[in-house]
Amino acid sequence: MKQRIITGVIAGALFISIVILGDAYLSLLIMLMATVGLYELLRMKDIPPFSAIGIVSFLGMWTILLPLETAYPQKETLLLYVMLALIVTVISKNRYTFDHVGFIIISALYVGGGFFYFLQTRAAENGLLLVFFILFSVWASDSGAYFTGRKFGKHKLWPEISPKKTIEGSVGGIIWSILVAILFQIFAPIFDHTWYAIVVAIVISIAGQIGDLVESAFKRHYDVKDSGKILPGHGGILDRCDSWLFVFPILHLLQLI
Repeated sequence: MKQRIITGVIAGALFISIVILGDAYLSLLIMLMATVGLYELLRMKDIPPFSAIGIVSFLGMWTILLPLETAYPQKETLLLYVMLALIVTVISKNRYTFDHVGFIIISALYVGGGFFYFLQTRAAENGLLLVFFILFSVWASDSGAYFTGRKFGKHKLWPEISPKKTIEGSVGGIIWSILVAILFQIFAPIFDHTWYAIVVAIVISIAGQIGDLVESAFKRHYDVKDSGKILPGHGGILDRCDSWLFVFPILHLLQLI
């Protein structure tokens, strides 16, 4: 627990400082985090990162992370990425199969897309406050689900994927996220109406919990406890970012921010 707290304080302070700085500092950090996150997924699948299919995977994800004006035309770029991945199946004489191609494409989109929309949010008008609103809502939802579940949890939420999560904990997470939204509206209003902030907070909590379950499903399928070991006491990058890798894209796709 001591190690977990120390790591959390140091990593959290560094991360928040760079989020505040923004610009190239944040872009570089996010690129690094995304690269480590994708590496963790490749490791689960036993794909060597410096293999042909591994390199193509990183290239695809880095392309997704490029700014919109740089990455266009995106459809053609993504199609080229898919074609390269399929060519690897031939070059490797089917050592890497269509299943591997599907895995790296989904992984690159999952990790790259989540971090891309984080950067898009930070770059938006009032982006710093938006990022903090989302992050604090996610963290409140995670903590609220944990403590409420421990205290009141009786009914399992999805035992096949995450045996310890409960329906009561899930509801508690939503409530804690709503409380964060109300506090933001009182002290640092970000939306025109409190009811809208509450709606966004509910979506954040639900999307974050789904993101958490998705990573739990990955780890259960590949029989690993943590996605990595880069953060002592916390696991890997995906263990810490799984919730908001879902939250940021969903908020943008629903046009809530």
